[in-house]
Amino acid sequence: MDAKFWHDRWASHEIGFHKSEANPLLVQYLDELSLPKGSRVFLPLCGKTLDIGWLLSRGFQVAGAELSALAIEELFVELNVTPTITNVGALDHYHAPQLDIFVGDIFNVTPERLGPVDAVYDRAALVALPQQMRARYTAHLASLTAQAPQLLISFEYDQQAMEGPPFSVTTEEIQQHYGQRYDITVLASLDVPGGLKGRCPATERVYVLTKGRR
Repeated sequence: MDAKFWHDRWASHEIGFHKSEANPLLVQYLDELSLPKGSRVFLPLCGKTLDIGWLLSRGFQVAGAELSALAIEELFVELNVTPTITNVGALDHYHAPQLDIFVGDIFNVTPERLGPVDAVYDRAALVALPQQMRARYTAHLASLTAQAPQLLISFEYDQQAMEGPPFSVTTEEIQQHYGQRYDITVLASLDVPGGLKGRCPATERVYVLTKGRR
C-alpha cells in the first residue's frame, strides 16, 4: 500500500471510511483526556472528517496531517473557510484561525513544523496502515507529539475474512507499539452493528493513552 492507493481512493470518492457526522465515540469519550477549552488536538491522517468541525465548534484548536490535497480542499469548502496555503519543504501547510493542516507524507511532519499539541485523536490512522508500517508510525507519532495523551479507536476482526483498510489492530499489538511510552486503558469495546462493511463481525475499541510514569 502506497500513496497512490489513497490518492486514487479520494479521486474516485471510494471513501466509505468518511462519516457523515462527528464520530459518536469522540463525542462520548473526549472528556477522558481532561482537555481545557482552547487545547490543540492533532488528528493524524485526518481526511475531511467532520470531527474537525465538531472540535472547532467546541473551542478547541485543531492540527492535522493528510496525504490527499483533494480531501483537504473539500474539508475547507465544507467548513466554509478559505485557508492560507504555504509550502514548507515537502508539505503544504493549510492555515485558518484555530486550524492547521499539513498535506503530504506524515513522516515529513516534524515537531518544529507541527508545533505543540495537547492531545492526539487517532480515529482512522493506525487502522489505515498495514502491519509493516505501524511500528514506524507509532514511534513517529509519539515523538512528533512529545507523547501527548491519545484517544485511539481501533477495530478487531478476523483479518483473513476481509482485507483492510481498515485493518485489524489488536489490544496486544497496541500494547506492543505503545506500552513502553504510555499507560493504556480500554474505555469501551463495542460490536460493530452489521459487521465491518457489512461483511464480517468486528469489535470497535476505544483507548486512552497517557504518558507512562516510567
